[in-house]
Amino acid sequence: MTHPPTLETPTQSKIHLIGGEKGGVGKSMVARLLAQYFIDHAMPFIGFDTDRSHGALLRYYAGYASPVLADRYEAMDAIVESAAEQPGRRVLVDLAAQTHAPLVRWMEESGVLDLADISGMSVYYWHVMDAGRDSVDLLAKLLDQFGARLRYVLVRNQLRGDDFSQLDKSGEQGRAIALGAQVLTLKHLHDPVVNKIDASNASFWAARNNTGRDGPGLSLMERQRLKMWLGHAMGEIDRVAV
Repeated sequence: MTHPPTLETPTQSKIHLIGGEKGGVGKSMVARLLAQYFIDHAMPFIGFDTDRSHGALLRYYAGYASPVLADRYEAMDAIVESAAEQPGRRVLVDLAAQTHAPLVRWMEESGVLDLADISGMSVYYWHVMDAGRDSVDLLAKLLDQFGARLRYVLVRNQLRGDDFSQLDKSGEQGRAIALGAQVLTLKHLHDPVVNKIDASNASFWAARNNTGRDGPGLSLMERQRLKMWLGHAMGEIDRVAV
């Protein structure tokens, strides 16, 4: 006989929030990579997509994801409840741009992190960054807001630029590392490969393995570039206890 979870029920589940607040930094790409990682490693997970119009998880991993409205507490509650109801489950949340403020309100007014501590959940915030100053400023704001209460993963996304000198000079990466953050690098992938995958609405598995007419139409060498890129990306994720 199963019992509903209580505040004291240990779940050891993990919630992965893929954010960065700024649009166009590659949050959805990271969410897709993490979804594929969970699938490849047979890790049970459920996805939530806060982008009402261009949700990447809903588009590429529809069988694993549901829409969620970031400005409705009842909808966001499903994130925590999904983690609590199945011990060991990973919950993956792709945060659209401009959802940080409602996310913070929900977390603070609902005591999400306190509940996570009591019930044995781990909450990760993946701060996806381009090479611009805005990403550095948003990281500083995030660290000021949550301090050591979150587990941080900083993703230096080279698909959106490879000069991260502003981040390196700011001291914010060092501050995050002092709080236990891990820093990952997502290498650049040849633009035509990305475009073909996106145009075909293909998962990374399908793009890598499907050579038929219903696939993304990657050439032999494009599939090889994708394989190399995915190998590096998955190796970076290996360093996080997801």
